[in-house]
Amino acid sequence: MLLVLLFVLLLVMGLPIAYVLAAVAIVGIMSLGNVPLITVVQRMFNGLNSFTLLAVPLFIMAANLMNRGKISEKLIEFCASLVGHISGGLGYANVLVSMLFAGISGSSQADTAGIGKILIPGMIEEGFSEETSVGVTAASSTIGIIIPPSIPMVVYSSVANASIGALFLGGVVPGILIGCGQMAIVYIASRIHHYPKRPRATLKQILHLAFVNFPSLFAPVIIVGGVLAGVCTATEAACVACIYAGFLGIVVFKTIRFRDIFDIFVDSAKTSAISLFALASANALGQLLGYYKVSTIIAAFFSNGFVSNRIVFMAIVVLFFLFIGTFMDANPAMILFVPMLLPIAETFGVTAVQMGIVIVITLAVGQVTPPYGLCLLIAGDIANMPVHKAFKAVLPYIAVTATVAVLVAFFPDIAFAIPRLLKPGWTF
Repeated sequence: MLLVLLFVLLLVMGLPIAYVLAAVAIVGIMSLGNVPLITVVQRMFNGLNSFTLLAVPLFIMAANLMNRGKISEKLIEFCASLVGHISGGLGYANVLVSMLFAGISGSSQADTAGIGKILIPGMIEEGFSEETSVGVTAASSTIGIIIPPSIPMVVYSSVANASIGALFLGGVVPGILIGCGQMAIVYIASRIHHYPKRPRATLKQILHLAFVNFPSLFAPVIIVGGVLAGVCTATEAACVACIYAGFLGIVVFKTIRFRDIFDIFVDSAKTSAISLFALASANALGQLLGYYKVSTIIAAFFSNGFVSNRIVFMAIVVLFFLFIGTFMDANPAMILFVPMLLPIAETFGVTAVQMGIVIVITLAVGQVTPPYGLCLLIAGDIANMPVHKAFKAVLPYIAVTATVAVLVAFFPDIAFAIPRLLKPGWTF
């Protein structure tokens, strides 16, 4: 109980979640008395000593290369040419470019920062309300961890020993459904507020932009296709993503100079350090939870007859991770709780892949819910909008993501019917 109070107190004080997890782990191990404190360091090191997790900093660097190379700007221009002539067209383009960018970066925060800096001021300038500009940008960027490649899916694969190829393929349909649902929200808002539209692009202009952006649009095929075809692992695909993004920025578009590369490396290292330290701290805290036999307590709760079927179990999982996501990043949340819940899920006939997709979608909601909500904070900061006002703006879009999570939890064929046809030998 004291450790729980310490956890809550440190969160309320505003300490970053990585330090909160590490502090609770250290205090908890010290309180045991018979366990050496070096266990914390060993567990943190061993938790990151994984070839699979090497994909995390590599995907972050790929996203930084895409943003620094202004590739995201070119994708925005292309998407705007396709839908800009519709009322509220720039809102549709916002969602569409997030779906395309998701197929390259695997990071929601990189999507919010890179695309938001362009589209939020651009939408406001064209007559969109600040609320809509921030809401659609923050919410659509969460698709970045659902449509493959996805950093949280890589982490989940490492924790649950699930097929990363199956997770990637399983995230495609839910990601598209969320994107279409968010476009429907933009459509409703456009009908109410009569948002502006741009002149219709000519076929020649669209074909020209498609030709210019073809190398960028082809990137997801190389990155995700390599994993699905079994040509490379997720980590190797992340390395390919870095090389390809660098090639586009330096050679093809000439938007990255060689002297920029050092700054990109430094920025990627800083961002990666935040994520990886949180993962390491979560591993240490997971060891402490193991000493307290928390997994046994949770297993006893689910076996006491209260949770009698798969529907009830999955409802609890969705609600639990919706709550956890409000104050914790997706990656440490999965490291802490997936090992406890996965064995129970299997007893209810829930596969590791279905469990992973549901958890990733649910935790995507946490990217735009305070107090954590990094995507919400980034988008709100770009528009100088208070958090409470920005949160109100994303509520309709949160409803879409939560609905898709529930659908995948209760009706998995919605997400896995097409993947099963494409890969009949895989377990989804």
